[in-house]
Amino acid sequence: MALIGKSTARMIVHNCVICYKNKPVIADQIMGILPKERVTPNSPFTNCGVEFCGPFLIKFKNQRNGMYSKIYVAIFICLSTKAIHLETVSDLSSEAFIASLKRFIARRGKMAMIITDKAANFKGAKSELNRLFNVIRNPDECLANYLSSERIHWKLIPPPRSPNFDGLWEAGVKSFKHHLKRTIGLYKVTNEEFNTIIIQIERILNSRPLSPLSSDINEYEVLTPAHFLIGCPITTIPEPEIINISDNKLSRWQQLTKFTQIIWKRWQREYLNDLQQRCKWQLKKDNLQEGMIVIVKEDNLLPYKWALAKIIEIIRGTDNHIRVAKLKTASGTFMRSISKICVLPNQEVNY
Repeated sequence: MALIGKSTARMIVHNCVICYKNKPVIADQIMGILPKERVTPNSPFTNCGVEFCGPFLIKFKNQRNGMYSKIYVAIFICLSTKAIHLETVSDLSSEAFIASLKRFIARRGKMAMIITDKAANFKGAKSELNRLFNVIRNPDECLANYLSSERIHWKLIPPPRSPNFDGLWEAGVKSFKHHLKRTIGLYKVTNEEFNTIIIQIERILNSRPLSPLSSDINEYEVLTPAHFLIGCPITTIPEPEIINISDNKLSRWQQLTKFTQIIWKRWQREYLNDLQQRCKWQLKKDNLQEGMIVIVKEDNLLPYKWALAKIIEIIRGTDNHIRVAKLKTASGTFMRSISKICVLPNQEVNY
């Protein structure tokens, strides 16, 4: 009888909406497959993600003691090679981001796609760039056709408040802050010193290992993002000249081409296999359905204050699993990822 009573009590608590609202369970789904931008060999920064971090306090030489200015860092991360480019930004305005984007293109070349989250400054920058393209296209039809063919595709990640959807550049922010805090700590640096430090951090991050270049235990060279940027690790000593070697034994351009092909082959065979391993979210779960009543997780509120919502639209991924849904609450409609949704128990969805 004691076992039956315990089982009955557990069932009552499990089906109780009030108990569930005080201790909700976040929905999850099997980890999705990598997008094609992550697994397609391309030139560095052909497809890249962008994220801001900061603010950081710096001082200028002409400022009085105790007067500091805020500065931010824009982090550009190549989706295929994990190479990182850091740019200082004076503020979080669209104009400042466009200026950093121009500096990035001047140094790394024009990208084909930029992926960002739905932060207000990025949405503003997108509209600013669209107006800029429209203004430039008007004077000359030939120039308009050229700019139209070379236009950068801008992609916004659908669900807001979902860092798991842009984990690659969120990890880049974490790595950058890790080195910055251990370099300067609470020490206030000048603008020139700050720029020098972040470029040194960029060198460190682009020298981090992705996978070993050889299976030989006596070989210590590893594949790094710098191999895709300059063909060798940034910390490598320049190779000696090979002028005295006869041309019939060595062709410089053929060797460079072969080396590049070997790098991409190992990237495809070894590095991508490491990325495809699912360290969490390994089981398939029942998909969300339209009409379900859910609780919307809010980071700054206690669980019993989270709002009730109804799923009015579901967005399927490329693998047919649902990780994003459009919700309707008393205050309006919005999109959220599955990591912000708690499904109420014992629901019968009518089709």
